[in-house]
Amino acid sequence: MRVGLITAGSDSPGANAAIRGFGKAVANTHNMEVLGFRDGYLGLIEDRKVNLLEGSMLSGILTLGGTILGTSRHVPEFMPSPQGPVDRTQEAIDSYHRNNLDTLIIIGDNKSQSAAYHLSQAGLNIITIPKACENDIPRTDKSIGFDTAREIATQAIDRLHTNANATHRIMLVELLGNSSGWLTMGAGLAAGADVILIPEIPYDFDVAIEAIQRRQAAGRNFSLVAVAEKARSRELVDFMELAASKRATSAEEQEKAFERIENNYSAQTLLLARRLGEATDLETHITILGSLVRGGTPTAADRLLANQLAEWSMKMAVEGQFGRMACRIDGSVTSVPLDEVAGKVKTIPLDHDWIRGSLQIGACLGVSDLSLAEMIKKDLL
Repeated sequence: MRVGLITAGSDSPGANAAIRGFGKAVANTHNMEVLGFRDGYLGLIEDRKVNLLEGSMLSGILTLGGTILGTSRHVPEFMPSPQGPVDRTQEAIDSYHRNNLDTLIIIGDNKSQSAAYHLSQAGLNIITIPKACENDIPRTDKSIGFDTAREIATQAIDRLHTNANATHRIMLVELLGNSSGWLTMGAGLAAGADVILIPEIPYDFDVAIEAIQRRQAAGRNFSLVAVAEKARSRELVDFMELAASKRATSAEEQEKAFERIENNYSAQTLLLARRLGEATDLETHITILGSLVRGGTPTAADRLLANQLAEWSMKMAVEGQFGRMACRIDGSVTSVPLDEVAGKVKTIPLDHDWIRGSLQIGACLGVSDLSLAEMIKKDLL
């Protein structure tokens, strides 16, 4: 059996552990050849490959961040060119057949999962493994990289806590996550942030301001604010929805218009810092962690998850379970069809334990308890 393997999309700690896990499982139990293609889908198209089972390719990579194969965010349907994005799907298909692959393992993020489904629909035998620091891939408890990213973000907020206390500042920590708030909520809750703002809950400036003013009244002249990169104020969301509705004649056009308008209002954290500072007379400071959480040694939890999913994907390849993603649901390793993953984003349910827990310990989510209760009721309908 001849297997191809790529790591695609955003970098996540634990990708090397997954590569190693698959290679070790194959070497110890099955007669397979495993070809690794460099730099994601682009390497597959350009036929840049290496035999992962030769020599010492898999030695010493368990604890390494990044990926020995390299990665890129480009997908076959939208490959860059001087003339703009071009569809190179057929070239990816041709490479698959030219290399006589029986299956292609794709260790990838949310966007990469959708591209994998596209190739599966084109007739290729595809198996995927979820990796995403954002934890935004549906139908799995966790994606590889999330635990490490959350640990790094938590430690960063912990360190800013002492600095905020000493300097009497409002420290705002912006975290990645695309349209989901898993990383911000998880790290914010673990580090004891006073205000936690996520994309799932459009926030009210006044509610966030009042939370910090209450701390001031209690003699605490500093605060920590964990804010997701795509957290938006209610007034901005209302404005964007109104503007998008005026520009569009269909739901699809309205969604595209909403995204275009949103891209023009990307400095929300800066605006939030200014509003908080003006209302409290406290100095504000913004720390954007960004890709910092994507680097370094993966945690034990991420290594274990990577090994589990890699071993399961090997089992899927042997049994011919294609067009599916290896995942962990309610603590058990299994797989789900790619059509349940592609084009979808896993966001935090408003009745999630983390949201309830944050309210119980007094963290502010940027909305009143009554407003949040109404949002939860609407979300559950």
